[in-house]
Amino acid sequence: MNWDWSAVVDFLPRLWDGLLVTLQVLVLGSLISFTLGLVWAAGFRAPSRLVRWPVQAVTEFIRTTPLLVQLFFLFFVLPEWGVQFSAFTTGTIAIGLHYSTYTAQVYRAGIDAVPAGQWEAATALSLPAHRTWFAVILPQALRRIVPALGNYVIAMLKDTPLLAAISVLELLQQSRLESAATFQYTEPLTVVGVAFILIAYPASLLVRTLERRLAR
Repeated sequence: MNWDWSAVVDFLPRLWDGLLVTLQVLVLGSLISFTLGLVWAAGFRAPSRLVRWPVQAVTEFIRTTPLLVQLFFLFFVLPEWGVQFSAFTTGTIAIGLHYSTYTAQVYRAGIDAVPAGQWEAATALSLPAHRTWFAVILPQALRRIVPALGNYVIAMLKDTPLLAAISVLELLQQSRLESAATFQYTEPLTVVGVAFILIAYPASLLVRTLERRLAR
């Protein structure tokens, strides 16, 4: 079988469109997972069991349910209840929600690693709760957890092809559309695979560099 470079050239516009969508999902999904993960982590430390137990139950349910099932539920089931989003919005929410349960555990570990004396000092100074969290605890915790959060961003990138199942026009879906139109599968799928490598490998090197520097 001969490699057809013209098929690669013809695929480039679709590749670019798919790349933009993939990066948009990645950035927005990361923001959702980082923000919501911090909310979950705060819920883990809530003094009331009426808050703590439901948060633990919800995050455990989301974390142990396949992302693809969650995608289908949000895309096909919610409209039956009058809640409907576009495929792009649904995919972004699903991937952000799913990974927020993992980032929550990362935040939890980072917060637990902050010495107890820091909490005691904040209490002794009568700092309000929001200043204790944002001025004392989180800056120390984030230093420890940035590499782990970066690893989850890379994992999120590798899960974006699942969004093709609900017709989000990311990289894999664009290659499928190109193959359906030209009956050429090798070139589009290979180019998409290379594109993921070119994004994920430098990102993994960046995470390792951050990990070494923050460990000093």
